[in-house]
Amino acid sequence: MNRKVVFVISLLLVLSLALSACAPAPAPAPTPVPVVDPPLADEEYIYVSAMGNLEFFNAHKFGWRWGGERLGVSTSYVGPAEYDIPAMVAAFDMAIARRPAGIAVFGVEPGLIPTINKAVEAGIPVVTILGDLPESKRLAFVGSNQFDLGYVGGKHLAESLGGEGKVAILSIPGVKMFDDREEGFRAAFAEYPGIEVVGVGDTKADTVTAISVAKDMLTRTPDLAAFVGTDSTGGIGAATAVEEAGKVGEVKTVAMDRNSDVLEKIKNGTLTGTVAQDDAAMAFWALLVLYQFNHNQAPLTIDNVAAGVRTGPVVVNTHVNFIDINNVQYFLDANVIYTE
Repeated sequence: MNRKVVFVISLLLVLSLALSACAPAPAPAPTPVPVVDPPLADEEYIYVSAMGNLEFFNAHKFGWRWGGERLGVSTSYVGPAEYDIPAMVAAFDMAIARRPAGIAVFGVEPGLIPTINKAVEAGIPVVTILGDLPESKRLAFVGSNQFDLGYVGGKHLAESLGGEGKVAILSIPGVKMFDDREEGFRAAFAEYPGIEVVGVGDTKADTVTAISVAKDMLTRTPDLAAFVGTDSTGGIGAATAVEEAGKVGEVKTVAMDRNSDVLEKIKNGTLTGTVAQDDAAMAFWALLVLYQFNHNQAPLTIDNVAAGVRTGPVVVNTHVNFIDINNVQYFLDANVIYTE
């Protein structure tokens, strides 16, 4: 290669480097804009219930409110203080008129089905809680498996009896929820050949009646080893009858639910224990199912609504826990928080 060619190539390289140095620096890559959910404070979810005066529902009210605070949505709890289905339906209708993002309803009676369907047809998703109404158009059910409640209680009692003894059941016969719990108790007892169920007493969901029925059963079966109650009324009635008969420690009692009067009797040794539903969490999960339906439906199709499909759970069974002297204080302390 002659000197002229080398000189020209060198000159071109120098010019190229000089031009590169003068070129403006490349623009920085744009900063990604974070995806932010829209404000949801005006997105309302309503819990429709009955018997709101009962301590049992304090945990539900707390869990519903607690969930709303964490999800950043508005929550309301409505319904009559007593067991009044017409008043509950009226509260349900008023809730529908508010056009909320979702409704959870205590599925206590089939008479609520038309109102559930009315809400769904208006575009409002509905979840049943505590009791289910699967014949309705509800999105899902969140709550305890009633059979499991009885079974867990039955297993604990059977073990505490050493697998033998005569047991009486206090219930509200003819009501499916309580019949299912009774079936669970019986299934647990069937695993222990030494345990005999000697009768079922109808408390009619009344404490005075429950005490009277339990006293009669104690009289008729002097060697009775234990009572079980399918609700808190039966448990309290049995414990009171045992106290008045002077048989505390001799006759065991397992109740249902975590009302403070039940817990106090566990603490003082009158009650052996009680079966606790996952109540505060139950309300939270009902809210979460509704929230996820509105905001995070998995893409089963390219357009779930147009395809007419639903995603997500149909039944969410919450945990069953047993309360005895070892953990009762934790539940008593929580009951105080639920009233604040």
